[in-house]
Amino acid sequence: MSIPSIKKPVKQAKLSDVIQSQLETMILEGSLKPGQKLPAERELAKQFDVSRPSLREAIQKLEAKNLVTRRQGGGTYVNENILGGLSDPLFALMASSSESQFDLLEFRHGIEGMSAYYAAMRGTQADFDEIQRKHDNIGSAQLEENYRIEAEAVFGFYLAICAASHNGVILQLANSMAPLLIDNIEQNLTILAKRPDVFSQISDYRTRLMSAIISGKPQIAWGASHRHLAFIEEVLLKMTQENSRMERSMRRMKQAKF
Repeated sequence: MSIPSIKKPVKQAKLSDVIQSQLETMILEGSLKPGQKLPAERELAKQFDVSRPSLREAIQKLEAKNLVTRRQGGGTYVNENILGGLSDPLFALMASSSESQFDLLEFRHGIEGMSAYYAAMRGTQADFDEIQRKHDNIGSAQLEENYRIEAEAVFGFYLAICAASHNGVILQLANSMAPLLIDNIEQNLTILAKRPDVFSQISDYRTRLMSAIISGKPQIAWGASHRHLAFIEEVLLKMTQENSRMERSMRRMKQAKF
């Protein structure tokens, strides 16, 4: 005679664990950003429709995982150092290497192409509005005639696309590499400044990318991203080759004098 299986009661998830999980998802997806202050305890409890003791317990668990920090009398903040893993000297060295600049462009082909594809597929109207706003910020930054400010605005535009992809890995990877990517964009802008005729073409490529995403056309968005970066890479390579030829010519002229 077979022995009937004993069914164990389903263990119900603890309320504080549910709240903790939801807050972690908000951090992962970028709804809560590094350094951002969480809403007041009373407001959060109302938002989650839970008691304040359960919410407090969830925040304590996040604090134990070093995801949030509490400031005496100042509220609770998402840990600012949550993305500090890529700030070691190796990355500073990469930022100053001319060869690494092209490696970073190749990396951007992958991450920006994917984020553009998924942003067009999954983006909400709120996402599209933010992408449009960040795109407009680039034009405002260009009036400053400061390549660092412009690079930060361009990165903000791409980060908005990453957020619209609703892929937490893409967003957090881009966020963690922010200093390196901003440096890359700034250096590219500084070099391209010697060819002012290309800036309008780069702006056109960027506008086409935004239009494809907002129109909800993933394949076209992916292609627009690749064409944009391929154009920049092609111009930079040509300029590097031209500079190399000029340096060789100068060396030959110096040698001819002796």
